[in-house]
Parts: sequence; C-alpha cells; structure tokens
Amino acid sequence: MTTATDVVVIGGGQAGLAAGYHLRRAKIGFVVLDAQNTPGGAWQHGWDSLRLFSPAAFSSLPGRLMPAQPGEEYPDAEHVVAYLTDYERHYSLPVHRPVRVRAVHRDGSRLRVETDKGDWSARAVVSATGTWWRPFVPAVPGGGVFRGRQSHTVGYRCPADFAGQRVLVVGGGNSGAQIAADLALSSTVDLTWVTQRPPHFLADDIDGRALFDAATARRRALDEGRSDTGGVASLGDIVAVPPVRAARDTGRLKARPMFPRMEPEGVRWPDGTTSRVDAVIWCTGFRPALSHLAPLGLRGPRGRLATHGTRAVGEPRLHLLGYGDWTGPASATLIGVGRPAREAARDIAEVLL
Repeated sequence: MTTATDVVVIGGGQAGLAAGYHLRRAKIGFVVLDAQNTPGGAWQHGWDSLRLFSPAAFSSLPGRLMPAQPGEEYPDAEHVVAYLTDYERHYSLPVHRPVRVRAVHRDGSRLRVETDKGDWSARAVVSATGTWWRPFVPAVPGGGVFRGRQSHTVGYRCPADFAGQRVLVVGGGNSGAQIAADLALSSTVDLTWVTQRPPHFLADDIDGRALFDAATARRRALDEGRSDTGGVASLGDIVAVPPVRAARDTGRLKARPMFPRMEPEGVRWPDGTTSRVDAVIWCTGFRPALSHLAPLGLRGPRGRLATHGTRAVGEPRLHLLGYGDWTGPASATLIGVGRPAREAARDIAEVLL
C-alpha cells in the first residue's frame, strides 16, 4: 500500500520537528516518519549527565520557548526530551512512529519513501535523520586484538558502568570532555583522557550562544567570499560546562597524546611505554545517517551530499536538515536548526504551491 502526501519528513527529532513547524505554517501537507518508539529523538539516548551548552531560553525550536529547568542553568537531556515531547503535542505535528525508512526512490515526478510500514509517495522529502545513529570509530593499529571493552559515545551512560576499571576516553571535542569529566569526578574509575591535539577550553563565560553566533558569522563570510569571520572560536573547542570546569579546575582533566597502537591488554604510547586498559570509550564523532538515500546516487566525500542551502544539488525534490554547517549554520543544534528549517519549507512552498 502506498499513501500520498506533499512532503515526507524523515526523522522526528529536533530537526524533523522544526521542519514540521514551518511546513504547517506554509500550509503544506506533510507527515513525519520517526523510527523511535517515543518522542525526543537522539536526546533519549544520551548519557545521564549530558547537558545543553546554553541556557533553556537560548535552546529553543521555532515558535515555542523552552522553559527553564528549576535549579539548572544548563538543562539536562531529560528536560530536552520533555520539551520536544511537548513541542510535538502542542503543534499537533503528524508524527508516525515507530516507522523505519528503508530507502527513498525516484518515482516519476514524485519520490517514493519505502518503510517497514508501507510506502509513501511525496512531491518532496526532507531528510532529518541526524548523525547519532552512525557513530565513527577510527581504525587504530591493534584495535582488533585488544581484549578489553570498546564502546562509543552512543553507548556511554554513567561512571557506575565502569567502576573499578582503567578507562581511556578518546576524543578532544565536547562529548569527549564531558564524558571524561564525568568519569574523572568519580572516585571509582581510573581515567586517562586521550586527545589528538591538546584540548582547547573556551573561556568560562562562553557557551552555545556565542558558538551559534560564530557559526552564523562564518557562514555569512563564506557566502560573501571572505575567510576571516572574527568569531570567538572554532566550533571544535570545548565549552566549559560546570562538570567540565570542575574536573579541569581540580586537575583531574588532563589529556595525554593519542596512542599509535593498541595491544591485547592495553595501549602503547608514543614513547614506547605501555599501559594496561580495561575499556576504551571512543568519543570520536559521527557521520551523517544517510543510508536511506543510497538509491538516489548522491553520495559525496565523507558521506555528505552536495547541497545548495538545504536542497540536494543532484535531486531538487530532496532537502537535508540538521546534519551540521553544510546544511545550515549550527543546524545540528536546537537553536540553529530553526532558520534552515524555515528556508527549506519556503523553498518547498515555492515549488509546490
């Protein structure tokens, strides 16, 4: 059975909800297909101590302010899930779940979205599946012979899961710093934090608001042919949220250079010495989750698809939303996804209406 609609939005997390908000305002018929059982997107699967980089008032989707979390300057993941759940309900967005999208195919003048619950025929598709579902782990010599536990950011929950163990956290970004700090502040874990380059902490008074402004300025500069944005920092720098600050200021968050190889019982350091290790947590980032778009033949370097704004260059009926700067400044963030979602809905409206 195939059901027809104007637009299919794939993914019911923050990017999919923002797209739904603007499509509704444009009076375009649409559905949102979400593989999750419940609302909240990837925020449902974050570690227990995960926090936003910005206060609630600066972490909102279009049209509805995120309420403050009592007693917390930076809301936790549970608060974000509650907000996204309320947002979906408040705007009565037509989210179908759980529906797993298997593939998107060209079908004459339309696109056919193949799912495990039947197919949808659409005049346009918005892919908003994010990156959480495609974790990246680098290939390190000896990784296949290491006998300890290896996991990724997506599998980390709390220090109690590693009590009494010697743990390496690999990654110098915000996820690596937050998880390393979480373990460093625990008295039951022997932590070593490993980074490719020396970690660079942003000033304590800089949070996600400034980073969003920097991303927006960078995009504007690139669009105008300039390279110097005058931004406060690169987006790869570490935001000193309270737990990170506490671990850093007490001397428990010091990084070692990356090890060149792994051994059966641990790792070998650049100076030739070895350390026994029970577990490695790879906080090494993600790739876009775009396997459902494979039949369209649009794949580019590092899994990205060429886009003009949010529109796919090789398939003008397809828009990509929420995968990072290449689909809009800071579009993988709550505060940043609203603008590219509005632009995608406006672009779709110009074609369909």
